[in-house]
Amino acid sequence: MLPPERSKDADAAAVVAVIEDDPIMGEALVDRLAIEGHRPLWWSTGGEALSGLATVRPDLVVCDIRLPDMSGEDLLLAAAARLRGVPVLFMTGFADIGQAVRLVKAGADDYLTKPFPIADLLARIERLLRARRGAAPTGALGASAPMRRVERLLRRVADVDSTLLITGESGAGKEVAARFVHQVSRRAQAPFMAVNCAAVPAELIDSELFGHEKGAFTGAHALHRGYAERAGGGILFLDEVAELPPPVQAKLLRLVQERVFFRVGGETALPCTARLVCATNADLEARVRDGRFRQDLLYRINVIPVVIAPLRERRDDILPLLLAYLRHYADSFGSPVHGFTPEAEARALAHGWPGSVRELRNRVERAVALADGAWIGADALFPGEAETEAGSGPVPWPPLAAVRDAVEREHIAATLRQSEGQMARAADLLGVGRTTLWEKMRRLGLAAEPLAPLGAVSGNPNAATALAPASRP
Repeated sequence: MLPPERSKDADAAAVVAVIEDDPIMGEALVDRLAIEGHRPLWWSTGGEALSGLATVRPDLVVCDIRLPDMSGEDLLLAAAARLRGVPVLFMTGFADIGQAVRLVKAGADDYLTKPFPIADLLARIERLLRARRGAAPTGALGASAPMRRVERLLRRVADVDSTLLITGESGAGKEVAARFVHQVSRRAQAPFMAVNCAAVPAELIDSELFGHEKGAFTGAHALHRGYAERAGGGILFLDEVAELPPPVQAKLLRLVQERVFFRVGGETALPCTARLVCATNADLEARVRDGRFRQDLLYRINVIPVVIAPLRERRDDILPLLLAYLRHYADSFGSPVHGFTPEAEARALAHGWPGSVRELRNRVERAVALADGAWIGADALFPGEAETEAGSGPVPWPPLAAVRDAVEREHIAATLRQSEGQMARAADLLGVGRTTLWEKMRRLGLAAEPLAPLGAVSGNPNAATALAPASRP
């Protein structure tokens, strides 16, 4: 059966193919999937499924292992080329568990043993779909309220030439924010020149930043154009600007104030047309008090301050970032990994992330590179957590209450987005009363926090549209 004609409002609904010969169970699954906002297909035999898959590519397949004309295993093998990249969830009786395990090892994504609670099936479907498409953040920089505020600010000042000073802990995403400004500004087609001031030796930073003339010093055999010149009309991004030596700070002050600079050994003032964006994880005011940073330079670069919160303070970004980096590395490495287990997600939500986003990215890269199955577990994402780190003592294990609260908060927030903030509908989906839901939201800190609609989370403004139940062919 082909899905109903898709409207613009249904573009974000997932097409879920159900292959089930039992008419009662098949119709019940189709009706419930439609209520959940999916676009269900229903094929009652393997032959119907193969014919349908020739013209339709679903987002996910739910298949019974025992079909009237072939087994689910035979169907998977016959449709392997058409289903490449499509998650497959098998339904099996107790006697077929061995076959189901064999199918998962052969490339299927999950299986459920009959009879099963419908909530369990829906949770697994949601997990598979989320792993395939990813929970796109509400904005380009993140789903959390702090990052949405940062994005709004950066969009407002993208075409203002005033200097930006981006501060935040190491690994929080300062360069990502700087590149975002470049991408959304009128300078997007001009160069983005990034300089890590801490990585360039002090004796070379002047020459690297401003360039030098031929013969300016021993070894200067040719004219060298520095970053300020090569940035042209784009953006000059100075990361770790606090590490600039005092003489270079003076030259940078001239560049900011007069929009000109001199190459080392040069006598001609050169114009600087690039926009300056600086970043640091240091406390510049403390550096000024210690005499290590010029106060007048701080005033000149701190025109528009932008603070990037560490990952531990914006936990709504954790799962979207995990999935985004998983897709990136799975594609790069050609890995069959599909997603994270619920235990891994719970541990990630409870983790302190001292290395912020950089730590998260490194953990995902390692886990994907070493993965030997479709799902990354908590032990793969956090290996050796009970071991001692560099003599600092045992790594603290997250308390059970913290993990439970983190998972419960994320699940309630996702349900509220799915119900577009309608408390009655969210309570019904969660199977609790509205008073209970409100009390849980208050306890978990959700009551005073506005939630983006599901459409924003999925990247489509119409993602929360539910369809009427599909009819059986």
